[in-house]
Amino acid sequence: MSKDYYIFKNGRMKRKNNTFYFIDEEENKNSLPIHQMENIHVFGQVDFNTNFLNLLTQNDVRIHFYNYYGFYNGTYYPRSKNISGFTVVNQSRHYLEKDKREYLAKQFVYSGAFHMLRNLRNYKKYLEVETIIDRIQANIKLLESVHRIPEIMGVEGTIRQLYYSAFNYFLPDEFAFDERTKRPPRDPLNALISFGNSLCYTTVLTEVYKTQVDPTVSFLHEPSTKRFSLSLDIAEIFKPLLVDPVIFALLNRKQIKTSDFEYMEKMVMLNELGRKKFIKEWTEKLGTTVRHRKLKRNVSYKYFIRLECYKLIKHFIGDQQYKPLKAWW
Repeated sequence: MSKDYYIFKNGRMKRKNNTFYFIDEEENKNSLPIHQMENIHVFGQVDFNTNFLNLLTQNDVRIHFYNYYGFYNGTYYPRSKNISGFTVVNQSRHYLEKDKREYLAKQFVYSGAFHMLRNLRNYKKYLEVETIIDRIQANIKLLESVHRIPEIMGVEGTIRQLYYSAFNYFLPDEFAFDERTKRPPRDPLNALISFGNSLCYTTVLTEVYKTQVDPTVSFLHEPSTKRFSLSLDIAEIFKPLLVDPVIFALLNRKQIKTSDFEYMEKMVMLNELGRKKFIKEWTEKLGTTVRHRKLKRNVSYKYFIRLECYKLIKHFIGDQQYKPLKAWW
């Protein structure tokens, strides 16, 4: 069974015969079952050579790099094996034609907002949360009257700010925050959101890679030479569906505490123990299955991401209009 491997310590990769090992600074050795892996996540400083990268390429394994603070830095991405010129041409056409791009951009926002409201409805017993739900719904209606990408992004930003403002009413008092701050996160809750969103982004990127869509051609976010911006688009759907429920569970069950963070001047980040706790819950969430209404079989949360890519492909080539995921369970 494929799995992800997380490296938190500094160390080096070493090959012996046909096996690779990660050896940390204390000379502890862990074998890497490359043939069983999909991703390696590196949070420490790790030395390796081209021999290791060649092995990753042969086994179709991605390696994601995070800096000291846990922020996503980049990915070693083996050459795509699923390239389809026909799909890429049609995907690009949907970016270049204004109406087609506007439609897709709005669908990502609609789905993300749907999942935000889905989360908040679990806490409607708080009058303030119910008021915020009403305000979010009013902003969703505004999407119908805006047509430029910056305006769509503006509405999305307002919806997300309202959504985050509700967190203080149902999360423990010690994790209250005033506003969303990203780089750097200035409090524990912001640190959790940033860390979870980084994991979501790399998970989406992994699933995109398994399909024929081009990860650099996006619709809500502007395409960039420095990032796989389609992954940012698709992550808008899955951050409130996957990341936020993990955060709510960890905090409300008191599994993550203020002692699981490092506090520096104007910055807060999860320490190693905190990251391990988050990743354990995250992995369990991705593996959770739901009975799919159309496929008539159980599908994991992780596989729902790939299904979203398949729906986009059908939309690009004119087979079926794209309707984003809106969790029915």
